[in-house]
Amino acid sequence: MKKNTGVIDRIVRVLLAILILELDYENIISETLSNMLLILVCILMFTAITGFCPLYKLIGVSTCKYKNQS
Repeated sequence: MKKNTGVIDRIVRVLLAILILELDYENIISETLSNMLLILVCILMFTAITGFCPLYKLIGVSTCKYKNQS
């Protein structure tokens, strides 16, 4: 997979995932919404760790600074 997410994009994804987890831990969000957002957390963390976002590839977007990263 070719990386298509930049460093800032990846940091924002991790911070957003942490925020969602904190809201879930504090029971600020409802249980149904919590379950859906936990799936989103998994997706955010996967894309942050791998540096690859399938949605970005689908729409042809890249926030990665370097073109030749694999």
